[in-house]
Amino acid sequence: MFYAAGIVMKGLFSPDNVVVRFFVKLGYCWWLNTLWLVTSLPVFTIGASTTALCYAMMKLHRGEGYPTRNFFHSFRENFGQATVLWLLYLAVGVLLALDLVYWNRRGGGRANLPWAVSFALCILYGISLSYVFAIQAKFVNPVRKTILYSILLPYRSLKETILMAVIIGSVLYFNLTTVFAVNFFTISIGIGLIAYVFAVYYINIFRKYIPEERDLDEVRLFRQVPAQDVSVSDREKEQALEELGQDLDRMNISPRDPEGPKQDETVY
Repeated sequence: MFYAAGIVMKGLFSPDNVVVRFFVKLGYCWWLNTLWLVTSLPVFTIGASTTALCYAMMKLHRGEGYPTRNFFHSFRENFGQATVLWLLYLAVGVLLALDLVYWNRRGGGRANLPWAVSFALCILYGISLSYVFAIQAKFVNPVRKTILYSILLPYRSLKETILMAVIIGSVLYFNLTTVFAVNFFTISIGIGLIAYVFAVYYINIFRKYIPEERDLDEVRLFRQVPAQDVSVSDREKEQALEELGQDLDRMNISPRDPEGPKQDETVY
């Protein structure tokens, strides 16, 4: 009897148990959420912290590495370029918001068309913003190409884009219209949970532009790592570049330099 109970308890608390894995992932989401909040406090670092959160969540979904180490690895590696992206998007977002408010207050028949244009631009802006830091986390590109891909990729993956928009819209709605407890939950762990769900979408989307069944970070073509740490042959790299080039040619854009930028170098 005691032996059977021991077997049951051992299975219940086994690392392979579905319930245990769920709570471990939940704990990691909370921890990465906390790291994101702390590293976002200076405000100008929000771009780097969001990029790091996307990177760490994608690695967490695949069960690769350690969440804290992954987070700070990406934070350091992408700090310069992610900060430039954040400041650009912040400036554009402020301008779009002011424009929308201006035409909304002006009212009248003549203001309807400019307001509609501003609203459409805000939607485009929001879609691009939901992709740009994930692209920065996984691909080595100049700033202008990262922004370009954040505009093009969502419309090549409409299903994921719509689901992400619904999630963001729902979260914003409930946080603006319900009790403080919802705001507290969103800040304390909700951002991490949303980032984890989005990581699933990002992985599915990016898989179209990387060699199948290979982690993007293990191929020097896509990430800047020492040549001796790459476990693929030159021929496989050439084939990966060719496959990527074919996909990007269909988008009328060119593949990046296979060597990528130097470590911590910001390119425009």
